[in-house]
Amino acid sequence: MSSKVLAQQRADRIRAFREELDELAREGVLSLDPAQNERLLAHHRDLLEGLARRYDVDVSETQRQMSLGMRIASFLGALALSAAVYFFFHRIWGHLGTPSQVVLLVAAPLLSLLGVEAAARRERTLYVASILAILAFACFVLNLNVLGTIFNIIPSHNALLAWGAFAGLLAYGYGLRLALTAALVCGIGWLAAGVSVFSGMSWDAFWQRPESILIGGAVVFSIPAVMRRAPPEFPPVYRLTGLIAAFLAVLILAFFGGDSWIVGGLSWLPMRSGTIKAVYQLAAFGLSAAGIWLGIRKHWPEVLHTSAAMLVICLYAKFFDWWWRWMPKYVFFLILGVTALAILLLLRRLRDVARGGTA
Repeated sequence: MSSKVLAQQRADRIRAFREELDELAREGVLSLDPAQNERLLAHHRDLLEGLARRYDVDVSETQRQMSLGMRIASFLGALALSAAVYFFFHRIWGHLGTPSQVVLLVAAPLLSLLGVEAAARRERTLYVASILAILAFACFVLNLNVLGTIFNIIPSHNALLAWGAFAGLLAYGYGLRLALTAALVCGIGWLAAGVSVFSGMSWDAFWQRPESILIGGAVVFSIPAVMRRAPPEFPPVYRLTGLIAAFLAVLILAFFGGDSWIVGGLSWLPMRSGTIKAVYQLAAFGLSAAGIWLGIRKHWPEVLHTSAAMLVICLYAKFFDWWWRWMPKYVFFLILGVTALAILLLLRRLRDVARGGTA
């Protein structure tokens, strides 16, 4: 067993096997004799204890739910601690001289890194290490920003590359998915800013051309296809982060792509506003359908669920655009409900087809 993901999959299979064996015994289909059943129980008990001791896997549904709550708490705790550091620096900054400011800025991420190392050595779940890693990342971002201001360094999009590299080292050094997400977001921003610079725009105006974000999302989504060796829990993070970035860019372009609140609109396409919106609305539906198909074919639940959510958002947004202003509200929501049922039936049909293909 090479990782916690594989260990958790083994524990899940054992639990499912025990439940199915108990059900078969109740139905009178298969029943082990007491000696066999005892040996099997003892083997599974020892195996689960070993997996829990080595990888801290969840061996029951209750533990799985608790782990989900712990992951959510870790994310919220990381955000809260990062905000606390920012406001603490903001509070004391004016009372410090330049040498003290520089020392404090350099020391903050280093101390956070020591905390990550200590936490990673003491716990197998890495929840505390993940919180401290995001804190170290926030300190590093603050470090570069403030040092650049102190020494009057010209801002550059390469700062995003430095931030992403720092978060990526933390992610691969300790196997932290939250840090990997931060690295990928920075990487998408750096690619988008680079595309903006190449097109003659200011690097910090990349958000005015969501197509540059679409390019970054597509690149990140494609990385697992060429990765040779990586922790098994990392490829879904790449795919999910890249897919969300690409979908957000397409949604913005689909509904605001040619609007005139930015000179020239939001798109590079040399078309009228209505044509740009129509092109990206079709692209949104096409990408959603392709994502659902790919998620089913490749057994990528994160791609399937995100694409299905995208499809629903696109449909509801178009319905609102077409009918909300003139249609009676009860008819509008009736159509939404019927559409939701149709999507449910379609997804169930696709699931049955996939099940038949793998039977």
